[in-house]
Amino acid sequence: MALKRRSKVEPSFSMSSMTDIVFLLLIFFMVSSTLIHPNALKLLLPQSNSQVSAKPITSVSITADRNFYLETVPVTLGQLEYLLQQKMKGQDDPTIALHVDRTVPMEEVVKVMNIAKDNKYKLILATQPLQKR
Repeated sequence: MALKRRSKVEPSFSMSSMTDIVFLLLIFFMVSSTLIHPNALKLLLPQSNSQVSAKPITSVSITADRNFYLETVPVTLGQLEYLLQQKMKGQDDPTIALHVDRTVPMEEVVKVMNIAKDNKYKLILATQPLQKR
């Protein structure tokens, strides 16, 4: 008498659940990496107790030795206005974050403020939170 087994167990492994997990992790890291906007320049920013919720499109930095940077690219003051115009072209609410070292003379800050005013850009001065004593 020959008896046949009715339930056969397949010894294979399904990779579909593993690929779903890897895909979700990939999406998570891609989304979280776009939220980080590192400022690679070391600046001692002035302190303030007010914060602005506007999200700037780009940033301009002035270091202690009076070098200008558009995001992390070094530029001259003459190039700055042209590069900002190219970057802000087609933006409906052009906003610039200005990162200035606290030792920079005010005349350098006013030069960037004049560029923003002439092109009708909004300018946000980046500051550090006021430390409580």
